[in-house]
Amino acid sequence: MIRTDAEHREALEQLHAQKHRLAERRKALKAEGRTAAEIRRLLEPIEAFRAGLAEDVELYEGLRRGELPTLRNLDGLGRLLISQRDLAERLGVHESQISRDERHEYHTVTLERAGRVLEAIGAELVTEVVTLDAGTTEAA
Repeated sequence: MIRTDAEHREALEQLHAQKHRLAERRKALKAEGRTAAEIRRLLEPIEAFRAGLAEDVELYEGLRRGELPTLRNLDGLGRLLISQRDLAERLGVHESQISRDERHEYHTVTLERAGRVLEAIGAELVTEVVTLDAGTTEAA
């Protein structure tokens, strides 16, 4: 999870380096006479890591633009936060409290606290009740 501009820059550098590593590794595997299926299988872990990193970069860049993803039952609330220090200041709490909340993925916070966090980051919670067996929306 990317939380700062410095981490964002580092992730972009890693993505660039991974792109070159993948190309070099693919070239070496072809030179060894590996089949396309073998190459895909051997490169899959590297490509999966790179895809995850790219997703983190995309999420961070979207959050910086004010684009908030949809959350289910507050899962992922911590991913919306850019800076623990900034949030702590906005809430008037110590940064360690924010760190603890994030470590527990906000599962232990009260609804009141979750509301204060959302307000502090300029977001609001919109609740939709969905029946689990039919998957249809009952109320919004």
